[in-house]
Amino acid sequence: MTADDSLGGRLDDDDYPAYTMGRAAELLGTTPGFLRAVGEARLITPLRSEGGHRRYSRYQLRIAARARELVDQGTQVEAACRIVILEDQLEEAQRLNEEFRRAAGTASDTSG
Repeated sequence: MTADDSLGGRLDDDDYPAYTMGRAAELLGTTPGFLRAVGEARLITPLRSEGGHRRYSRYQLRIAARARELVDQGTQVEAACRIVILEDQLEEAQRLNEEFRRAAGTASDTSG
């Protein structure tokens, strides 16, 4: 496994290794309470280990890190979570729109 010094770094073993709540909070430079708040805002749902302990994947940590940036800018946690969700939805909507326009352009080229 490579060093996990940054949330954007690539790991060589599992696709999404899970970190305990304490380790996840440490990587984000925040507290477990922040992760609980992000979960309560329904942005991420922690994974559960066999013992029922909360664990977070690297993907979840990236989302939480983005929420953390927004909170650091003075945004409320729930509002930050909504912004992140809306950004993800906007990216998906833009991708689908581009695919639709390409398909429509292809269809009009063949019909004319």
